[in-house]
Amino acid sequence: MTSALGAAGELAIRSLIERAPLAGSLAQAFKAKGFTLALVGGPVRDAILGRLGNDLDFTTNALPQDSKKILQEWAENIWETGIAFGTVAGKRGDTTVEVTTYRSERYDSDSRKPEVEYGKEILGDLSRRDFTVNAMALELTGDAPEFLDPFNGLQDLSKRVLRTPGRPSDSFNDDPLRMMRAARFASQLDFEIDPNVLVSIKDLAHRIAIVSAERVRDEFIKILMSPDPRIGITILVDTGLADIVIPEIPKLRLEVDEHHHHKDVYEHSITVLEQAMVQEARLGGANLVIRLAALLHDIGKPKTRSFIDGGGVSFHHHEVVGARLVKKRLQELRFDTHTIEAVETLTALHLRFHGYGDGEWSDSAVRRYVRDAGGLLTHLHVLTRADCTTRNKAKATRLSGIYGSLEARIDILMEQEELSKIRPDLDGAQVMELLNLKPSREVGAAMDFLMELRLDQGPIGAEKATAELLNWWKDRGSK
Repeated sequence: MTSALGAAGELAIRSLIERAPLAGSLAQAFKAKGFTLALVGGPVRDAILGRLGNDLDFTTNALPQDSKKILQEWAENIWETGIAFGTVAGKRGDTTVEVTTYRSERYDSDSRKPEVEYGKEILGDLSRRDFTVNAMALELTGDAPEFLDPFNGLQDLSKRVLRTPGRPSDSFNDDPLRMMRAARFASQLDFEIDPNVLVSIKDLAHRIAIVSAERVRDEFIKILMSPDPRIGITILVDTGLADIVIPEIPKLRLEVDEHHHHKDVYEHSITVLEQAMVQEARLGGANLVIRLAALLHDIGKPKTRSFIDGGGVSFHHHEVVGARLVKKRLQELRFDTHTIEAVETLTALHLRFHGYGDGEWSDSAVRRYVRDAGGLLTHLHVLTRADCTTRNKAKATRLSGIYGSLEARIDILMEQEELSKIRPDLDGAQVMELLNLKPSREVGAAMDFLMELRLDQGPIGAEKATAELLNWWKDRGSK
């Protein structure tokens, strides 16, 4: 099972020594107690690729309680949340480690949790890994580091191909989430998926339904946040996995006939995602909210499509329907409330810019745009600009210019009126005193009136606001 320690092994060891010097001391701690320890999986792959990070995975013949005792002495902090599955984690300095007992695991046909059995040899552990490029190891407790590659992972790494150590069907039946991992690694590493593996994914796509929503969500996020999410998303759609985990995406592949022309909504959405990624520097770097919003902003179109007499298609109120669908899907995938609300808001607002014609925006319209976007204003700027995918260069240039003028207007009003802190000119206490009210719905209605006044006219001062409020209250009473 052992390959000769060639250039790849030497590179992995050198990278490990340079980038993760604490691995050696951890290996010595296990060896002193009579146990083996090997760096395994993704870190070995990344060490060979020259991209080893500070998160290291190890495998050992020590049982979880023995690993826990060793880590308690070696690490500054430890976590045992995964100990039921054989994993104990710890951190020392900047290095985080996960140590897992040799194991083999499988899923029952209707179970979301694996059955874990511990092994005594590393070969069995490597055979249960998801892909051959993750089934390599560096044994660190021998007389010298030993590079282990029983399934030719190094060869597959050089060919940039994803294969399973054994039969793909066995691997995916054992853990169906590995099918999504294939899409994720293809996106992250720009790898091809072996044809036999793809066939198996298509055959077993339905098995992804037994995996918990949280695990599915985490893999989907990794695909979306990869350097080339188009690759992974396309794999999810083409294999049928997306039909189960996020069916709104394949539904964007609307049938287009010769009489009713419209953009390919699926292709448009992927393009918007890619164009949003180009602008992510405005948001401080890779941003989950903008990537989700860019991909999902048009998911209301399939439900709202209607054909127009004489040709053409309309998607009336698809932003409203889409916002509702986004909220439902992200909730089912167990996204956090902040992310759900942000993507829902951006989906609802993504057409707002196009409702104001050729840039003839009133100050009131600008204030409302800023108010409705709230803390997502820059996200909305990025999404709106990315949403222009026309091949008509003249039209694209015109739209970009119009939106540029809108951003300039916002900047001016921001400076003049502090738009990010829009408040009525009177507060609730002043309203209750002026109208002789106690806290009630009437006070809320009065504050709403003052906010609309502020949005329409800008800051008008307490004196004029008082006069307007009293007139409004008088008219309200007469009605």
